[in-house]
Amino acid sequence: MIPVKICGITTYEDAEIAVNYGASAIGMIFYKGSPRYIYPEKVEEWISAIPEKMKKVGVFVNEKRKNIKTIVEKLNLDYIQLHGDESPEYCEKMIRPVIKAFRVGTNFDPAVLGNFQVHAFLFDTYQKGKPGGTGISLNWGLISNLKTNTPIILSGGLNPENINKVIETVQPSAIDVNSSVESKRGIKDEVKVKKLFYTIENLKYNTDNSCVFAGNLREI
Repeated sequence: MIPVKICGITTYEDAEIAVNYGASAIGMIFYKGSPRYIYPEKVEEWISAIPEKMKKVGVFVNEKRKNIKTIVEKLNLDYIQLHGDESPEYCEKMIRPVIKAFRVGTNFDPAVLGNFQVHAFLFDTYQKGKPGGTGISLNWGLISNLKTNTPIILSGGLNPENINKVIETVQPSAIDVNSSVESKRGIKDEVKVKKLFYTIENLKYNTDNSCVFAGNLREI
């Protein structure tokens, strides 16, 4: 089954849903401009109860490095997802493997990817003024012929109705879901999560994705 990251986790109960249905990773958003922002102190109350095999991702947007370091170390996170305008040099100074997000629109230039030496790229839908989590489907054709040796995590409006076509078109190494499995912003819906995983389990998927969310990657 293709690895799945469920992002925008705001409670232990939602993290538990992700664990129970076989997600490979959960994402917590530490960007105060997001409706799914969660205080690090709240995460600290329950994150130790999450199995080690479930990888924990901290999502940041144009944050100060020292603040990221403090949160990552306090919560013992496995990956850092950078969803802003972070430079290649900025990414290289992180203390955990980096997932660098790019918002893809008609002006997206794939050549920029060659400047980044990161663990994975995440592609999300471009919407002016919003760094992510819009629920709007990405124009998959814009990246369907992308050539990169860096693993690709696909986001942007993924749901049971389009996931088959999306995976067939892009062949990503992993997928990232957020708003499509919510009952309201910041609250995951177990029925929707179950439906998504049921759909994914019945897909034929042959790409080698073992390098994404695998192993103990706590240090670069």
